[in-house]
Amino acid sequence: MLAACGGSDGGSRDGTTSGKDAKKILPAYVASNVVTPDIPSKNGSAVGFTSKLDLAGLKTSVPEKLGKGGKVTVMSPFWGSPPKDGNAYYTSMNELIGVDVVWQNQDGNTYDQKLGAVLASSEVPDVVVVPGWNMTGKIPSAVISKFADLGPYLSGDAVKDYPNLAAIPTDAWQRSIFGGKLRGLPMPSSYVTGIVPLYRQDIFEKEGYEVPRSCDEFLALAKEATSAKAKRWACLDMKWTAFNAFGVLSGEEKSLGWNEVDGKLIYRIETEEYLEALEWTRKLFAAGVVHPDAALGKSNANDPGPKFAAGEFIIYNQDSSQWWSRTAEQAVQNPEFKIWGMDVFGHDGGDPTLWAKNPAGIFAFVNKKASEAVIRDVLAVANVTAAPYGTKEYMATNYGVEGTHYTVKDGVPTKTDQGNIDVMNAFVMIASPAATIAHPDFPEVAKGQVEWQQRMGAFTRKSSFYGMQITEPARYTNLSNDFEQLEDDVVRGRKKISDVQQAVSDWKSKGGDELRDWYRKILDENGTAAG
Repeated sequence: MLAACGGSDGGSRDGTTSGKDAKKILPAYVASNVVTPDIPSKNGSAVGFTSKLDLAGLKTSVPEKLGKGGKVTVMSPFWGSPPKDGNAYYTSMNELIGVDVVWQNQDGNTYDQKLGAVLASSEVPDVVVVPGWNMTGKIPSAVISKFADLGPYLSGDAVKDYPNLAAIPTDAWQRSIFGGKLRGLPMPSSYVTGIVPLYRQDIFEKEGYEVPRSCDEFLALAKEATSAKAKRWACLDMKWTAFNAFGVLSGEEKSLGWNEVDGKLIYRIETEEYLEALEWTRKLFAAGVVHPDAALGKSNANDPGPKFAAGEFIIYNQDSSQWWSRTAEQAVQNPEFKIWGMDVFGHDGGDPTLWAKNPAGIFAFVNKKASEAVIRDVLAVANVTAAPYGTKEYMATNYGVEGTHYTVKDGVPTKTDQGNIDVMNAFVMIASPAATIAHPDFPEVAKGQVEWQQRMGAFTRKSSFYGMQITEPARYTNLSNDFEQLEDDVVRGRKKISDVQQAVSDWKSKGGDELRDWYRKILDENGTAAG
């Protein structure tokens, strides 16, 4: 089943599985009809919920406990202070599922080191969560050698024993194939870019600014809005938006940066668009319209929240989740404050060309040595945590116990102090429903986010290796590592575009051209997921 593409690197570890081979092992897709979203998915968007939450009317998506009472240990990244064992959230979830889940929470910021050590040892927990950004170095090959094939339990119609898992989109399962076998339980995400140019809509309205529709309009607005004397600048480092405006292939994951053009595979850093995007971002810095914080540091290194709220700059690009989090944090003390997302513009004022990101980013794996009973108990956990919004199981997973972990007022659930301690990133890491956006406290933001994804999704294309789980041979691992620092130096005027051109030339001769041939072989053997 595996396309062995690795040559001397032990081919069975490298490459991917797609096309006919993947179809045999992918779970059947059965859409959930338990809850109807207010805004259905379109153009790859999340589904959206904008109505008040009717707690009395919550649906049940898991009518009977599937867990058989076994004990399952889970190692997962955790950001913040993990709650005490035996807290009310963990015990209520275990009771709901019928499994005794024991958490081994590890610091999310140093998780890659912990992961490497545990996977190299003989003491691997029953379940290990691996975020996509930790899939580097030896981790992908450890995934293949240490974790179970879930195909016998989930491939084809077998998944129908777990209806919430059957409703996970096929693209997300495709990403969960490692080494020719279905090994991961995915956390699905929208394939539309998550990077939104966020702006102070209230200041735009007050000053009469128009939302720009081209790179020239953006620069003109930025100059008008900047007054160093008044301690206001237009923006932070807009490099990520520039890449989208110029149609540069995704830099989120190495395989997404390749695309076939006129029969030739091209990598993102080899394109004219890449250089043009850097040159335009350099112009913003040179014009003095970028906040001094960003001019000094790396791209968006510090928390931009306080200075954005103070109006020191009025545009920045960041993950769309900040659309809601900034709204929520300013709602009480700053009622005038309004953040919104501007549509990505084509650099010349036309439609943009955007590139799809991968449809799942975090995976839970089951130990290869686990018994069938343990695997079934893990799937029972996943079938609860993947319940859709608007169900009892979703509320239990994401909010905990009513009264203890959250209260509800006017259809808006609000976490208590105890909820903020206990109900954190644990059970949500096992498996999740199809990408969902819901903010009962700010439904207009949920609507804005989903509609933004739908509009941008209409301009989103899939590059040649979209959705494939690809492990590059180790000899190429660090080949393009220095480009991010080089980009940051170029846009800040410390290096020149010619330095980038030289670096691309070096990249080709040091292995880039060989890597192209390696990817070509994958494409020839597997076909493409592009569209």
